[in-house]
Amino acid sequence: MRPPTVSRDVLVQRLCVTTLGLTTLVLVAACTRTTRTIILAPTPEAETAGPSTAATLGVPPGHLPKPGECRVWIPGVPPGRQPRPKSRACAGIEAVAPAGSWIIYRPTADRRLVHVREVDRARAGVVVRIRVFDAESGKFVRDENP
Repeated sequence: MRPPTVSRDVLVQRLCVTTLGLTTLVLVAACTRTTRTIILAPTPEAETAGPSTAATLGVPPGHLPKPGECRVWIPGVPPGRQPRPKSRACAGIEAVAPAGSWIIYRPTADRRLVHVREVDRARAGVVVRIRVFDAESGKFVRDENP
């Protein structure tokens, strides 16, 4: 037996319908929008932006500078590995403070307080925040503007 033959007009009609269907499919696919949700981790500045009453100084009393003087402290580094354990005059200390360090200052007017100038984590010598702690207990007292 011989398969039935299809006329040329029927083939053209089927080709047109197939082409129209594929064109519609491409247009629908092109008009759809894919939405992605990207969750970003908070920046270090956002994590430390608000004052925390649970914060403690974490510097042993013997490593605090003398009243009226400053010293550089690197958080997370043990006391025996800190740079220049002696306190010094505060003039020009920001220029030698590495990124992410603290500049610790003990005012002569109120020896019970310790002022911590936090240096930016990416830019050496740029103070981004000043925190005040109680020298004896190490507890957070308040934030001040840099």
